[in-house]
Formats: sequence, C-alpha cells, structure tokens
Amino acid sequence: MMLEKKVVCQGLYKSFTAKAVVCNVHLQVMAGEILALLGPSGCGKTTTLRTIAGFERLDRGRIEIAGLVVADEGRHLPPEKRQVGMVFQDYAIFPHLSVGENIAFGLRRGAAANQRRQEMLSFVGLDGLDKMMPHELSGGQQQRVALARALAPEPAVLLLDEPFSNLDYSLRKQVRAEVRALLKQTKATAIFVTHDQEEALFLGDQVAVMNEGRIEQVDSPERLFHQPKSRFVAAFVGETSFLPGTATSQGVDTILGVLPQTLAVSEGTAVEVAVRPDDVTIAAASDGNGHILSRQFVGIAHLYRVALADGTVVQSWQSHTLNLPEATSVRVSFPYEHPLTCFVGERVVS
Repeated sequence: MMLEKKVVCQGLYKSFTAKAVVCNVHLQVMAGEILALLGPSGCGKTTTLRTIAGFERLDRGRIEIAGLVVADEGRHLPPEKRQVGMVFQDYAIFPHLSVGENIAFGLRRGAAANQRRQEMLSFVGLDGLDKMMPHELSGGQQQRVALARALAPEPAVLLLDEPFSNLDYSLRKQVRAEVRALLKQTKATAIFVTHDQEEALFLGDQVAVMNEGRIEQVDSPERLFHQPKSRFVAAFVGETSFLPGTATSQGVDTILGVLPQTLAVSEGTAVEVAVRPDDVTIAAASDGNGHILSRQFVGIAHLYRVALADGTVVQSWQSHTLNLPEATSVRVSFPYEHPLTCFVGERVVS
C-alpha cells in the first residue's frame, strides 16, 4: 500500500527586497515521515518552513498539506487553517499560563479538551505538572510542553524550527531522542529545521540539504552521507577534506597512493577525492608523508589535522590512546574499506 503524501511543495520561490531566499524548492513528505531540513545559516531553510506554515506568502509555487492546496500564486491560507502544528526555536510558551493551559490553548473548551490535555501531559511525561508555571520548568520540560501543545490539536504535519538549539549539549541529545520516539509513537508527520548535521542524521527519515535557497539533495541519512550528489553536500556533511587526484586506468592516483576505483571520465582528468576523518589512518614515522598541525581531544577520540607534502590538509579520527604532538612526522594512508566519492568541479563522478 502506498503511503499518503502529507506535504507536497512544488517550485517554491520567495524573495525579500528583490533578493531570492528560496529558489525553486521541491519537497514531499510522506505520512509518518520525519524530514530534516539541513543547511548553513542563511540558506533559506527557516523561510521554507515559514512558507509551509503560512507565516510567509509565496511569490511563486504551490504547497499542498493533507490533500488541501494551502498556497499557490492566487491563494494563501492563514496558519490556523493549514492543519499544522508549530514548535518554535524559543518554544513560545505563554509565561502567564500554566503547563496545562499552554497545552490546551489550541483546543476548544469542554470535557473532550480536558481529556486531550491529560492525554498529552501523560504522553510527554509531565503527569502532575499541569498547574506549574513555565518558569518553574527545566529546559527539557519546556520543550516537551511546546511539543504537547503543538500535537494536541492533532495536526496533519508538525513543523519544528531549530527546536533544540536552546538546550545544552547533553540535554539536547536526550531531548531529541525523546522527541523522535514520541513522534514515531504517534506516527506524526514532521518537518524540522536544523543546521546541526548530527541532529539531522539522527532524527530524519529523510534529510534535505539546502544551499543558497536551493535543495542540493534529498535522501536517507545513510545515502546522503555515503553518496553525496554534490561537492557542497560532501563538504557540509561529515567534516570532509578534498584530496587532489588524477583518473588513470588503474584507479585514482593521489599523493597517498592509488585508490583502486575506476571513474567514468577520461584518463588524466583532474578530480577531487572526498576524504572524511574515518577514511584516513596515521602513524608516527620519521620518513612520513605529512605532519600534524593540530589535535583536538573529544573524549573517546582525537581529531587530528594533518598537512601533506603538497600542502593539502586532511583530518583523521584516532583512538584517545594515540597521543601525537603538533609537528610530529606521520605516515598517512587510506585503509580503503569502501570506495570514496570523487568530484570534477561540483559534479560527482563514479
């Protein structure tokens, strides 16, 4: 059975003061799917979310939510008529209302609303806290109040704008795991905006990478990471370095040796090899082909920045037990456990 398309965006275009912010964006989100909209600051992801919510009017394009056309060049339904729930970056919880009153804000009065409020309190683990005020809650509890309030009216799609950015790192990891579990439990359809690649890869069933107002790639987290379709995606996801190489009949010739993968380009074509920190091994060697520029300790590992003989800089994840100081001469190599993505300009080649 084919899943229902809950959100369909076709050719979205939005500009401010003659500057295009969203350019020809096409997206679709299936029922029960979580789509992560990932990209650097200023790429247009929040504006895209706001056009779907109805807070911004499209210049061109079409948005359909749960089978209803909510926006096109002649139509603009307001947010309250779009069947969307919204969780804002700052949560936007009403400070003068209790937890229970916040959750029930979008519901009609009556016994059914009271029952739904109690259901949502229990669902997000806030039983017994309905009389508390927002300032009495922790950041994680406030996040759950915002989520419960958005889900209470049973929207067709839930929209989340950088929902974890106000939490500290450890709490952010905990809350995003809770939120994903809650969304999956309710089979909610959701789109959330983030600039954090780790967050996007963890939460999204699909991840859409934006750059300068355009969608570069929409894919599963695994395919996005292992099979980037543009140099931008490769660079943005996975702390990637680019190693110059030349296509030959034996493989890709690089300063670190020949990668045994042939490419569908003419022999002698200059390419760039996308190299992530887990693709590179290093070992101290007096006759090495590189030297350590810096070492960043991240607890379970060290992230080394290494300059090669030709000036190219690559990164390498190594065990926390390997302690090599700056300027150490090292032998850098590829373990070559899988093919590496190669580019000619912005174009991926294989």
